[in-house]
Formats: sequence, C-alpha cells, structure tokens
Amino acid sequence: MINMKYLSEENISNKRIILRCDFNVPVKNNEITDASRITKSFKTINYLLNNNNIIILLSHFGRVKNEEDKDKNSLKIVYEYLKQYYDLEFVDNPLNLDIINKSSKKIFLVENTRFTDVPVKRESANDLGLAKYWSNYADIFVVDAFGSMHRIHSSTAGLSKYLSTYLGFLVEEELTNLKPLLNHIDLVIMGGAKVDDKIKIIEGLLKKCNYLIITGGILNTFLKEMGYKVGNSLVASDEDVLNSVRKILKDNKDKILYSDKFIVKRGNDNLEVTLDDIENNDIIYDNLVDLNNVINDAKVIFLNGTCGMCEDDNYKKGTTKLLNMLANSGNDVYVGGGDTASFVKLFNLESNFKYISSGGGATLEYLSDGDLDALKYIKEN
Repeated sequence: MINMKYLSEENISNKRIILRCDFNVPVKNNEITDASRITKSFKTINYLLNNNNIIILLSHFGRVKNEEDKDKNSLKIVYEYLKQYYDLEFVDNPLNLDIINKSSKKIFLVENTRFTDVPVKRESANDLGLAKYWSNYADIFVVDAFGSMHRIHSSTAGLSKYLSTYLGFLVEEELTNLKPLLNHIDLVIMGGAKVDDKIKIIEGLLKKCNYLIITGGILNTFLKEMGYKVGNSLVASDEDVLNSVRKILKDNKDKILYSDKFIVKRGNDNLEVTLDDIENNDIIYDNLVDLNNVINDAKVIFLNGTCGMCEDDNYKKGTTKLLNMLANSGNDVYVGGGDTASFVKLFNLESNFKYISSGGGATLEYLSDGDLDALKYIKEN
C-alpha cells in the first residue's frame, strides 16, 4: 500500500525525488511578473537538497492544445529564474528523462508536463502509463503543487500509484492555514470575469457563510436574472448556468449582497453610475463596493476575484477601494490565490491580510468541498 504523509514528518535522505510544483506563474513581455509560486516551493526544495536527495521538478505551464502552444509555454523561463538560486539542469523533453541518469547535477527541471497532451492528452487525462514512465526515475513522489491539486493529472495524482507519496511544506502550510474556513466563513466576496465556472463553488460556499458579496463580471449574470439592465456586458448564456443562478437567488436572497455603484464605458467616456442608471449600450467594467458595514462586521472574510477589469488602470477603482476597505477592517481576511493574490501584492497590502493562498481554483475547491480531487485520489490509492 502506498503511504502518504507530510514531508515534515519524515527524514528522507539520499533518494531520488519527483517533486511536483506549481510553476504556472504570470508572464508579461517575456518576464515573470509574480514569482511567488516559485519561491514558495523553495522550503521543500531546500529541505530535500540539504538531505542529499536528487530532485526532479515537474510542473505544467499554461494551456497546451497544439504544437504552436508549446512555443509560448515552455518552462525555460522558469529555468532561467531558478538558475539564480540553484545549480540545475533543464530536461527539454518530458518523455525523455534519460539525461538524469547521465548527469552529476542534484536538481533537474523537466519541460512542461502538458507537452505530453499533444497530439493525444496524456498528462491531463491522468495517463497511468505516463505516470509509470516518470516513476521509473525516482524513489519517492512529493506533491507541493497546491494550486494544481484540484486536477487529477498524471503528475499531480497518477504518480502516487507507483511511488510512496508525501505532501510538501507548501501544501501542508495551505491546508493548515485554510482549515479554519472549512466549517464557517462570516463573509465571502466573489469576483472575477465569468460565472460559468464558479457556480458549484458559489453553491458550496453559500452553505457555510453568513453573507456573499458578488462583484466583478460574475455579478452581471445575477443582475440580469434579477431584472436589471447590464448593457452589453459579459453575461452567461448557458441555460444550465442560468437555471443555477435563478435557484441560488431564490434560495439565498437574504445572503447575497452587491454594490449599487458601477463604472461603465459609455461611448468614449467612463462614468460612475448607480444600478438603475445603467443603459442598454453600457459596458460595466468596474464595481465600486459600498458595503462597508457588512465588511466591518464580519470577523472572518474570504476574498476571491476582483471588481472588474482592474488590470486596466482606467477600471481598477472598485478593486482598489475593496482591498483598502478589507485591509483597514481589522478583521481576519483570507485571500484566494491567482490574480487576486497578484493584485494584493500590486497594492503592497500583503501584511494587512491574515493569509494569502497560492492556489486559485484549488483554494476555491478546497473551501467549497472540504477536499481536493488530487488529494482524494492519492488517499484512495
């Protein structure tokens, strides 16, 4: 039987380790804009190196659906970053790891695991043949990719079929810090662009929170279903999604809150308007949260997503206001990973929050379901 423990509970030395990290970092103009997902893996990497282990780093990077995607989603940019800290070697083919047997290096970064999804999906289909191949090069599997553990892939889960499996320091930190939110949250604030992939998360979080503030693009669909104008803004069209939104509104009308202030693009102008002043051709880009009392009264708050297209300086007023309100509330504010965490760092507000997760979708799934798909798979196998 394959065992699974925290790496911190063991003293593993002189082994070959496959270490699954989440190096799927944001890149702009060929530069990494937020390296925190990389640096948060250093504790596990350093522990393993200090115990004289050889480390084989696996990670995905971006979406790879065809050969062209490979050119823009190579992990070489992460390799160049890691070279500042470690003497490592790059393995340019995830289906040819023989270089590891011929090298004297102690640490290797393997090219994007999702390169194996072309021409036929293997990594993202949890191909056990692929997991078995990778396992031939190691003695132990360590998972430290919290941000990817909501997916059952060969490199996040399948390897546990063949190797004794441990959870790294980052995963342990995430599970420990997020545990207080599993049973109850006073206030959840959900933003982001599309509601389609958030429905199940919203349904799960509504079961454990007192109030849910909806903001950003996902609010548009809710507003439209309540009979308000949303102009030409992005809204869901899938009938199953719309039915779910209607049911959520019907069953939770006293829990769901939203702002009455918006910035809309009207022609060439950006205007601040109330909900009743939105016109047929407006596009909503920003939501100026005006729910100070609710935020101040909540002792435990979870935030995920932003109030509109705040990567554009013209439309980040709502997100700026929201983050400052949360930072000044004096309450325990937990922040979901991904873009939300990046904007907190952009505004230099990290120290004002209780915990900032490295996750994203994984954080949402964990808080909503109380578990993660890859973690469940590993436990069962």
